[in-house]
Amino acid sequence: MTIGERLLKLRKEKNLSQEELANVLNVTRQTVSKWETDQSTPDFDKIVPICEFYNITTDELLTGKKDIIENANKNVKINSARNIGISVFLYIFSVVWLIFSSTILNSPILGFCIFLIIIAVATGIIVYNSIVNKKEKHELTKEEKTIKQINEIIGIISVIIYFLVSFITMAWHITWIIFIINGLVEEIVKLIFMLKGGDKNEE
Repeated sequence: MTIGERLLKLRKEKNLSQEELANVLNVTRQTVSKWETDQSTPDFDKIVPICEFYNITTDELLTGKKDIIENANKNVKINSARNIGISVFLYIFSVVWLIFSSTILNSPILGFCIFLIIIAVATGIIVYNSIVNKKEKHELTKEEKTIKQINEIIGIISVIIYFLVSFITMAWHITWIIFIINGLVEEIVKLIFMLKGGDKNEE
């Protein structure tokens, strides 16, 4: 994005006409038009007033550094949402496959082996996604803190349900599936928040 394109974008975000901006900066409307069409660039003595008016740094205006960071963050979020979506699908598919192989194919051992492989792949994607996000992340945003708190509550509830069901039924060999469901629910929560965040950004 050129300086002119950035100036045009900033003006439109403020819902200003070229005439209104020209009055603020003490220049003519034609001058603003030339800036925005890259026919000329703002004089040095106008760069600081422009940046102060739009509440940006000179670095953001001249190099578009903020745009680069925003685009990088957007790509990370898109990739993260895609990875979580794939993981959620694999978790659901693994349970469907286990039921299908046991009832239709009548091959529970093979079905269970493939089930474990699918779970391992889904979990591997989530772990990879977490590692990549940790490299990109810093301080948690308000949204990320909310997701973390919700998932912690879901985790505690899952542990309680696991022990209750296991002690009541004594089916310890199968109740561990509760933790898979827990992981699935946590990823769905993350996906919902990411999709909501994406919708807000588009607006």
